[in-house]
Amino acid sequence: MQKEMLSINHAAVDYPAFRERLKKQLGSFPWWLAALAAIAAGTFWLISTRESYNNAFTFIKAGLSVTITTTLIAYGISIIIGLVTSLGRISNNLILRNLATLYVEIIRGIPMMVLIFFIALVGVPAVMNLLKELGQWITSLGWVNAGNALISLKNDAIPMNTRAIVALAVTYGAFSAEIFRAGIQSIGKGQMEAARSQGMSYGQAMHYVILPQAIRNVLPALGNDFVSMLKDTSLVSVLAVRDITQIARLYAGRSFHYQEAYINLAVLYLSMTVILSFAVKFLEKRLQRDERN
Repeated sequence: MQKEMLSINHAAVDYPAFRERLKKQLGSFPWWLAALAAIAAGTFWLISTRESYNNAFTFIKAGLSVTITTTLIAYGISIIIGLVTSLGRISNNLILRNLATLYVEIIRGIPMMVLIFFIALVGVPAVMNLLKELGQWITSLGWVNAGNALISLKNDAIPMNTRAIVALAVTYGAFSAEIFRAGIQSIGKGQMEAARSQGMSYGQAMHYVILPQAIRNVLPALGNDFVSMLKDTSLVSVLAVRDITQIARLYAGRSFHYQEAYINLAVLYLSMTVILSFAVKFLEKRLQRDERN
């Protein structure tokens, strides 16, 4: 009897602590992730059990390769553009600094949809015309074969997929430039001074000392930028690029199954972005752990 009373008293004493512990566990549980998992499971169930959803998914997934390829190539080019532009932004050369700043401000000041139209339908043809004029000038100098090769170029020789990649790369190059610039400026000036005192040139110090640290600092931000570009590839559907957005629009317009088409499309984008977001968070934690060690 006495043992039972002690047990009851012990339980009464521990109950508030247990309730507090349970409250913390429930508060820290990723309910948002559970909701996303439920949405994915529900969509998978619809695809598995309903023919209309299955047909829509089968039709739309054909554009996944275009979406992923466009994102990877465009982002790779944008990283190069951004790195070069960021170095121009912090350069002591007046012309380079102002040209880089002009590029960034123009991109930041124009909506992305307008930029895609302008670069793909105005910028690329303008470059082609310049190449033709260059070919005529080269021909006048006697280099007939090289000149004729440029003169024979046609605007429609550049497919819309390529124009879309160029448009996204140029647009995100400005965003990447600001990320790289912030990363470079986060490195103390003493690092550059120490490298220069060891006999390194400015370029060597930037290459071997500053940039490796800066890139390490901005990797999570670049990862988030990649996730944003993946979503923004949906905008290239206005150029009739057959990505998943364009194919979903075609399917919906042809079959009038708008609900099936756009639920599949939304869940496809959501799945890709969530996976990439987790990869970015994992990278952030890995970098933080390495810094502590």
